[in-house]
Amino acid sequence: MDGLELLVDLHRSARRQGPGGDDETRLAIRLSGLGDASDVRIADIGCGSGASTLVLASEIDAIVTAVDFVPGFLAELETASEHAGLRDRIRPLNTSMEALPFQDGQFDAIWSEGAIYSMGFANGVRSWRRFLRPGGILAVSELTWLTNDRPPDLQDHWTREYPEVDTAARKLDVLEESGYAPIGYFVLPKHCWMDNYYTPMRGRFRAFLDRNGNSAEAVALVETEEAEISLYERYSEYISYGFYIARRTSTL
Repeated sequence: MDGLELLVDLHRSARRQGPGGDDETRLAIRLSGLGDASDVRIADIGCGSGASTLVLASEIDAIVTAVDFVPGFLAELETASEHAGLRDRIRPLNTSMEALPFQDGQFDAIWSEGAIYSMGFANGVRSWRRFLRPGGILAVSELTWLTNDRPPDLQDHWTREYPEVDTAARKLDVLEESGYAPIGYFVLPKHCWMDNYYTPMRGRFRAFLDRNGNSAEAVALVETEEAEISLYERYSEYISYGFYIARRTSTL
C-alpha cells in the first residue's frame, strides 16, 4: 500500500476521521439557525464516514449531499445511514472537494468538519462560496491557534504540517475578506480530540500493523500519529479546531 492507502486503512472503520463531536455539530446547527428551516439543501464536504452527516440529516429538515473522495468512507456512511433510518435524506457523492460538480447557488448550507485544510482554508471558503445561495450558511471547523505565543516544537510541527494554521482573529478576517459575515464561533473541547478521535485511533494501531505485516511504512505512520497525539496531550491549551459559522453576503 502507498501512504494514502495506509491512511485510509487506518481510519476507514473509525466513526470519525478527525476531532469533533455530535454535540458540537448540534451547537453549530443552533448557531446557524438551520434547525428552524425546512427543505434545506446541504453539502457536507469531506464527510469521511459521515459522523457529521448523520447529525445534520437527523437534526435538520434537509437533504444532505455527502462528499468524499474515498469510496470506502462513503460505503461506511451508507451502512450507518441505513441503520439510522436516514438513507432517504443522504446522497453520497464520490468526488474531490477541488472538483465539485455543483451549480452556482445550489445549496442553502455548506458544511465541512476538519476537512477544508486539504485545499486550504482561504482557497476553500472562496471556492465554495459560489455554490451557496445569497444568505446561505458556511460552517467549517479549522485548525486554530488558541494563543499568540506557542511552544517552539508545537509551532514547528503544525507550521510544517499545515502552513495556514492561524488564530481565530485571522480566520475571521479571511471569511470577511471572502464575502461572508461571521455569525458564530467556538472551540472544540479536549474530549473531541481525545475521546472521539485520538484514543479510538490508538486502539486500532495493533490490528492495523498486523493487517499490514508490520511494514516499515505502516510502522512509520503509527509513529507519526503517536507523535502528533503526544504533542496534543502536552499542549492542548494552545491549539484546537475552531468552528466557524458564517453567512454568505450578497456581494464581496
